Amino acid sequence: MQSGGRKWEDLEMECLSNIFSRLALDDLTMAVPFVCRSWFAAASNPNAWRVLNFRLLDFMPWSGFAKRFAAQYLVSRFSFSGFLKLAVRHSHGVATELMLPRHLTSMEDLVFASKGCPRLKTLALPNLALDDEACIPNLIVKWKALEKLEMESKPFIFPLWQLRLGKTARTSMNCGSYLPKEELLFVLEGCRELDSLTAKNCVGFEADDAVKRKAFELKIFEHEGSELANDRWHEIDECDDLHHVYVI
Repeated sequence: MQSGGRKWEDLEMECLSNIFSRLALDDLTMAVPFVCRSWFAAASNPNAWRVLNFRLLDFMPWSGFAKRFAAQYLVSRFSFSGFLKLAVRHSHGVATELMLPRHLTSMEDLVFASKGCPRLKTLALPNLALDDEACIPNLIVKWKALEKLEMESKPFIFPLWQLRLGKTARTSMNCGSYLPKEELLFVLEGCRELDSLTAKNCVGFEADDAVKRKAFELKIFEHEGSELANDRWHEIDECDDLHHVYVI
């Protein structure tokens, strides 16, 4: 700021915390709190933790971030679960966006997040172990305000997810994987409040007239790159019950 103007540390707490909510989690934990007392207080405000995007950082124990965090906070052994709990607790239940890393997230982490972040509107799920998939629908329905659900790939037990979620997916669902036409139609029929669906680069369906009729009322239906088969796949029968993941 110009000389004689208002100083950053003199800004109102709500204004500072709103600015800090746009920062990445490494800045919010290792930079901002150590500038001055007012910034420390603003960084401790739950509003600064409304967006919990864990996909911007490398949480492997040998990563630069993990080493810096452990040194700065005198932690003997860094873990993603510990960092997740720190961030969720700082949010005090006001977080509206949660993007989990594609790996490292355990079922215990998801349960903790479901209890600590009840107001989520956006949820990006990690890659899940088969044993954990059956538990996810019961967690997702706890987020009553959920509007956007992103999945790295279609769950192996997708029919169970469809039946359990029903009206939960209100705004959008992202899925890139093996997605047979009958399962896509089931989503379009079963998720009655869905208004956008991204199913790009999927294998198992083409956007034919039957699919387009079911998707007609959606505000957004993205299906570019989806096809019945590609160079890595044999021709897929619509009744084939094999579940493969198509990497996007």
